[in-house]
Amino acid sequence: MSFAAIMGLIVTAILAENYIFSKFLGCCPFLGLSENPSNALGMGCAVTFVMTLSSLITSLINKFILVAFDLEYLQTVAFILVIASLVQLIEMFLKKMVPALYSALGIYLPLITTNCAILGAALLCVQEGYDPFTSAIYGFASGIGFTLAIVVFAGVREKVAFADIPKAFKGFPIALVTAGLLAMSFSGFSGITI
Repeated sequence: MSFAAIMGLIVTAILAENYIFSKFLGCCPFLGLSENPSNALGMGCAVTFVMTLSSLITSLINKFILVAFDLEYLQTVAFILVIASLVQLIEMFLKKMVPALYSALGIYLPLITTNCAILGAALLCVQEGYDPFTSAIYGFASGIGFTLAIVVFAGVREKVAFADIPKAFKGFPIALVTAGLLAMSFSGFSGITI
């Protein structure tokens, strides 16, 4: 793959086909952990790490094991096992090295295992026929897009908390309105062709 094609893939994954605002995958941690930008950044980094490595590893497993032995029907199960293993590594690391972030992420950290954005990235890499290197780049760029979305949303939610909004919109309703407005703004990137 040429450098221009790789750059196009990165820009597309981050902006034009953002997993949160375009594909609507990974919305549970997006809405649940987006009240504090630092927690959102921690979750975004964890998702980026898992998405990058899982895209690479699942691409290798698919190419050298599942396709080689005609076991493609086991893709979803194998991919979820890889993702779950990576999440366990992240949990152990955060618990040991960054206990404050570990406790702040709470239940959302183990839920990365079932984050459909991560599984979606792994399955999309296989569907598009990306080689392992391209899969890792796509996974990383998609994770950066996820992180961008959750951190921007957290920053906006932090500002909206101090706004004078009608009582009926306080709390979760204004969060959904804000998410909708951000999704509309990101849809402006959908016309970009690189």
